[in-house]
Amino acid sequence: MKRRLFNFLDMEWVGMLPLAALTFLIVLPIIWMISTSFQASEKAYQLTTEWIPSVWHPENYPNAITRWPFPRYFLNSAIISVSVMLGNLIFCTLAGYGLAKYRFPGDKILLLLILSTLMLPMEVTLVPTFLLIHKLGWLNSYKGIAGPILIDAFGVFLMRQFIMKIPSEYMEAARIDGAGEFKILWRIILPQCKPALATLAIFAFRDSWDQFIWPLVAVSTDEYRRLAPH
Repeated sequence: MKRRLFNFLDMEWVGMLPLAALTFLIVLPIIWMISTSFQASEKAYQLTTEWIPSVWHPENYPNAITRWPFPRYFLNSAIISVSVMLGNLIFCTLAGYGLAKYRFPGDKILLLLILSTLMLPMEVTLVPTFLLIHKLGWLNSYKGIAGPILIDAFGVFLMRQFIMKIPSEYMEAARIDGAGEFKILWRIILPQCKPALATLAIFAFRDSWDQFIWPLVAVSTDEYRRLAPH
């Protein structure tokens, strides 16, 4: 019995070795980043930087905070990310609901056109988007940063696929009881979409927070600059 127990424990340790190695690879850049943050500025970009600094420079942090308005950058990032998250929850849900539960001429083609935008990287649409935002007078503003990403094709597809699984009989029963379309969406569809809404909220907030190229192009003043590009 003891021998079998030891064999089982050995098998567990062998199975955990790849996970431990993967964890080490994930944590390694974080350790390097923290170590480099305490290095002297002239050593920060050297490949031979020590893992443990020979001379620690804790003043790097207060110097960085006082040199740039990081609290303002953080506030801007939070405002924009929350706005984009809410915009995606509203618009992607409405679009997904319409494409999932209503049939109209060209609905399949419209869905294909929406999904085709997933193949276009930000660099392809950067110039037209910039010209549009410039013409609207939205440069150096929250709406100029958040506007182009308030709705995402992935979010529309996610909500459509989830709402399609909800039986249409619920909607028909609600219509018989006199419920309007907004009430059906609010009282019947949305309560059953909580997992999809939570997933969409996480992805939208994360993608907005990690945005680099577009905020860098749309903003040129510290008043609306975000934390991510720095």
